[in-house]
Amino acid sequence: MRNYEVVLIIHPDLDETALNGILDRVQGWIKDSGGSVDKIDLWGKRRLAYSIRKQREGQYVFMEAQIAPSFTAELERNVRLLEPIMRYSIINKQ
Repeated sequence: MRNYEVVLIIHPDLDETALNGILDRVQGWIKDSGGSVDKIDLWGKRRLAYSIRKQREGQYVFMEAQIAPSFTAELERNVRLLEPIMRYSIINKQ
């Protein structure tokens, strides 16, 4: 397992229950692969540097997780297919 930082920018119009549902789904994928989520920071709604899908704001979520390197490609594919997630970043922390 390696330490990764996962940053998600989620659609700003989602309510709290929908946001928690997305976070639970991402956490579930990580835990099902044998990894663990160590920390979750909700940064809240922030203004974007440029518009994404005609949105000027996004809800930022920062996660620290331990993920197997072979699972990162599958995690990226799953996150890319979730419609409310506008942008994501998965970075090896080392």
